[in-house]
Amino acid sequence: MTTSDTKQAPKNRTVVKKIRVPVDINRRREWRFELPLSAIVEGKLPQGRNFKEIARLDNISSTGAYFCLDSRVLVGSKLTIVIDLPKKLTEKQPIKLRIGGTTVRLEKPDKKKKQGVAVRFDKEFEFVQSSKE
Repeated sequence: MTTSDTKQAPKNRTVVKKIRVPVDINRRREWRFELPLSAIVEGKLPQGRNFKEIARLDNISSTGAYFCLDSRVLVGSKLTIVIDLPKKLTEKQPIKLRIGGTTVRLEKPDKKKKQGVAVRFDKEFEFVQSSKE
């Protein structure tokens, strides 16, 4: 019996299509949610003075947030962010999320906008029940 006499199963061919992906795809690992949450941001300015400023988050994810500040921080600055959680999520209790983070990106201010600050959260956080408002 020769090899030409044996029957071979037909080979299934897999067709692979190359898909072009736009270069500007989202490189973030986590989804960012546009939630305009009120927050208090605390930290140190480059001169060493402490600051505390009210801010509104533009977006947030499980790993970071973006907001604007009047205070001029630097990349690498350690910040503490205290976020007012919506009462719908906290059974109408006044609860805040306190979390630390490090600035990883800054956007220059212009006439219409304060300095944009992107923060990567630390792993540790705490929920704090705030006093009655």
